[in-house]
Amino acid sequence: MATDPDLELQGLIVQRLKADPDVTALVNGRVFDSVPSGAAFPYVSYGPTSTEEDDADCIKGASIYVQLDVWSRDVGFPEAKRISSAVRECLHDVDDLTLTDNALVFLNHYQTQTMRDPDGLTSHAAVLFQAFIERP
Repeated sequence: MATDPDLELQGLIVQRLKADPDVTALVNGRVFDSVPSGAAFPYVSYGPTSTEEDDADCIKGASIYVQLDVWSRDVGFPEAKRISSAVRECLHDVDDLTLTDNALVFLNHYQTQTMRDPDGLTSHAAVLFQAFIERP
C-alpha cells in the first residue's frame, strides 16, 4: 500500500527544513511536528494541512495545502519575518524533492501572514504552501 501523500510530504518538508543551513541557523535546529513543552524560541512547527482530491484523465492526484508556523519572542516582527523568509526560500518551487511512493509535481509558497499572538509577546508567522502530488 502506498504512503498517504500528505504524510509523505510532511516527512520530506520537515527533513528539508532541518537540513537547510539558513533555517537551522535562525532557529538553532528547532523544527517540530509536535512542539515539546517548554521549547525555546524561536522555532518552526508543522501546522494544519488539508488535502483535496484532484484527479484528471488517467492521473490520480491530490492538492495538499500546508501551513508552517514560525514562533518568535523577539521584540517586534523582524525575527519572525527573517525565519519565515528562510522557510519560504527553502521550500518554494524547489525541483529536487523526491517522494518515495508518490510523485511531487510542485510545491509552491502562496502566502505568509505575520501576526502578534494574544499573549502580546509572541510573534507568529503562518507560511502557507500548496503542493500537487500524483498518486500511484
